[in-house]
Amino acid sequence: MSVRSELLKGILDGCVLAVIEKETVYGYELSAKLQQLGLDDVSEGTIYPVLLRLQKNNWITGEMRASESGPRRKYYTLTEEGKEALAFIRSEWGKLAMPVNALLKGETDGGDD
Repeated sequence: MSVRSELLKGILDGCVLAVIEKETVYGYELSAKLQQLGLDDVSEGTIYPVLLRLQKNNWITGEMRASESGPRRKYYTLTEEGKEALAFIRSEWGKLAMPVNALLKGETDGGDD
């Protein structure tokens, strides 16, 4: 597995929750939105296990709805627990992103003075 895939795997739940927070979506649509945002590695095969896990955690709910074109689709919505989880993920990501970016850009001396 590539480094990019491993890194994405760690934050994908948060990315999925952030998309669902903005609007109710179905699986294929969610995958397409993530790809449009530059997460090309996220396929439908990757999305559905994530959606299942998020449902089991009660962070999202799924509801079958009629589709304008084709069969019914399962649309996903964020729960209150999901909103709390997303807020926590955002907080933790913020705590990690700044120091990691600084380290990888060589902007820190490591504090060993």
